[in-house]
Amino acid sequence: MATLSFKPKQVTKRILSPLEDRYYDVIVNRFGLGDDAERKTLEAIGKVYGITRERVRQIENAALTAIKKSDAFKAEQSVFQELKSHMVSHGAVVPEEDFLSALSKDPLLQNHLYLYLVLGDDFKREKEDEHFKSRWTVDEPLMTQVTNSLKNLYKELSDEDLISEPDVVNRFLEHLKEVAGEYRTEEIARRWLSISKTIAKNPLGDWGKAESSNIKTRGIRDYAFLMMRKHGNPMHFREVAKAICDTFDKKTHVATCHNELIKDDRFILVGRGVYALQEWGYKKGVVRDVIKEIIKKNGPMSKEDVVNQVMKERYLKKNTILVNLQNPKYFKKNKQGLYTVA
Repeated sequence: MATLSFKPKQVTKRILSPLEDRYYDVIVNRFGLGDDAERKTLEAIGKVYGITRERVRQIENAALTAIKKSDAFKAEQSVFQELKSHMVSHGAVVPEEDFLSALSKDPLLQNHLYLYLVLGDDFKREKEDEHFKSRWTVDEPLMTQVTNSLKNLYKELSDEDLISEPDVVNRFLEHLKEVAGEYRTEEIARRWLSISKTIAKNPLGDWGKAESSNIKTRGIRDYAFLMMRKHGNPMHFREVAKAICDTFDKKTHVATCHNELIKDDRFILVGRGVYALQEWGYKKGVVRDVIKEIIKKNGPMSKEDVVNQVMKERYLKKNTILVNLQNPKYFKKNKQGLYTVA
């Protein structure tokens, strides 16, 4: 939390003092400077005064212009310089909500500080759009570099990508080679990443495309995928259900979890109730299908080699593999005593 050397309410009282009553009321209501901290709409203010929303907008703009021309405003320039210093220390390009929260946790004080950003000539704001959150800067060329780099990073990602935070920071920094060295830090890179609406992190802290099911978890299947990926090894569906409950504090019925795993192609049944992720190289199919794939890939194989290879694909008893292997409808031995596909 940043430490401010000034008291926002007192500063606001001084810089609004030259305004006429209606101008004062419009600014207080538009910026939420009253005790309720509510930022009122143009329409709501217009209804109070019996004027159009466009007229309210004109009054607001005229009031802001009057403030900036006043001696009271000029006398508070140290406040705006201090805010600029804070913004530079945060990376000179900052997501609006995060920056205001870093200055104060009080919504009312945040509104006062927002007014100063609007008034300050050094501060430039970009509205929220489909790619980025609302953001402020004191360096417009840098803002362009940051947003372009975020777009380029997004283009590199596939829908399936799930990247650790250190890795995504490093990849982002690769796109920021033209940026001044003092801004190319991991802390600032993380702040800049938070500007993006298309790149985000999931509840476990891994990053990817914001709309990917790996990031925007929509149900038990997605939570199960994240837990198994974190675990790194096949898990019984009961273990998966418990892990979801413990990690995400989501009540998960064991039977429901099992049903969701069965229906999702990302999961492969590799043993009795044990599932693995398809991305780990496991293949779908009953035991004989797995044996067929292995023999087709490797050519004629001894009984021991078949068993060893299948055990890497499935959590099975050795006898289950041998029973399938001895079915002449699917497998046969050659003259060398090696098994082939019938």
